[in-house]
This record gives sequence, structure tokens and C-alpha cells, in this order.
Amino acid sequence: MKALRKLDRPTRALLLSWIEKNLVGCSDPRTHGRALSAESSGLWRYRIGYYRLIAEISDATITILILNVGHREDIYEALGSRG
Repeated sequence: MKALRKLDRPTRALLLSWIEKNLVGCSDPRTHGRALSAESSGLWRYRIGYYRLIAEISDATITILILNVGHREDIYEALGSRG
């Protein structure tokens, strides 16, 4: 994922560690996140320190598709530009 590669190494390691610990193999990934509303309904937000991970969850196979990751100041602006 391009947004993840742009982050510095320690931040990227923190995020990947959090994903591995909290989402990989999780039977209900919604327990760790919060549903977004309005134009972003259907997406989920995960708070990891000052960073936010935006994802789409597929119930059919419990698949989490990470759409974007970024600092909390910028992430919601990036959502507005998604097509």
C-alpha cells in the first residue's frame, strides 16, 4: 500500500504490529474499530496513536481491505477525494 510505504520506518512498524496483533485472525474486526458515517458509510476507522487506518470489511470471508492510512490531521481529507 502506497500510503503505508510513505511513512517512516518506526511508524510503519508500529502500524503493522498493531494490525498483526489486533486484526489478523480476529473473528470480529469491528470490535477494534468504529464505523464511519455520511459519505464514508460502509468504511471502518481504527485508531492507532496519532494515526488512522481506514478499512472496508467483507463479512463473507472476514476480509479487511485497508484503503488508506495516515495521520489523524490528514486522513479524513484524503477520504473526501476517494472515487
